Amino acid sequence: MTQLVRIGNSQGIRIPKPLIEQAHLEVKELKLQLVNGGPLIIPENGVREGWKEAIEQTISAQGQESLDDEWLDFPLDSDDGLDW
Repeated sequence: MTQLVRIGNSQGIRIPKPLIEQAHLEVKELKLQLVNGGPLIIPENGVREGWKEAIEQTISAQGQESLDDEWLDFPLDSDDGLDW
């Protein structure tokens, strides 16, 4: 159990350290959402966190993707020459 505590002009709650560790809330930003009349606290990880490593692993495993040279010099001002 916990209670609201005054923090300046706002209010907050103290979350016990074991709960913070179990819920992986050690990040600096938390997303708050109201669910069924109660607050849901979600750790807000970096939007693209881990992408670089995942891309590097994919390239290592599958090789570099080849360029689609056919479209590199295609004029983008008109689609008259395209078959739809």
